[in-house]
Amino acid sequence: MRLALDTNVWIDWLLFDDPAVAPLKAAHRDGQVQIVINASCLGELNAVLAYPEFGLDETQQSKHLTAVGRCAIMHDPVQSPHATALPRCRDPDDQKFLVLAQDAAADWLLTRDKALLRLNRRLQAAGIRVGSPADWAAACALSA
Repeated sequence: MRLALDTNVWIDWLLFDDPAVAPLKAAHRDGQVQIVINASCLGELNAVLAYPEFGLDETQQSKHLTAVGRCAIMHDPVQSPHATALPRCRDPDDQKFLVLAQDAAADWLLTRDKALLRLNRRLQAAGIRVGSPADWAAACALSA
């Protein structure tokens, strides 16, 4: 199973060790899922890790980005001529996650973002489910 994660899920994984991402971490560790990322999404994560409220110095930020590099597959954008037209997200900054999920043939886009979650039904036509890490774990009957 291939998954795309938005920035807030990465932050939960990297900084907060959120229990909601524990099944995701376990599934990745056990080789049950592949996580994909692209340059645009990685760039946003890099910028968010530098937010002052997280209090991370450059070394800590780099350590987190290295961790992402170890567990995610870098996906180079390749627009398929057969790609389904994607719906527009209300927040234009979130559109990059939809593009990643489609271009990388992700089965799920994991997010807590309400604007993205509202697109679940419309994205299922493109073969992508959108849900929170908890939604995904429940659908796959996974636990930590």
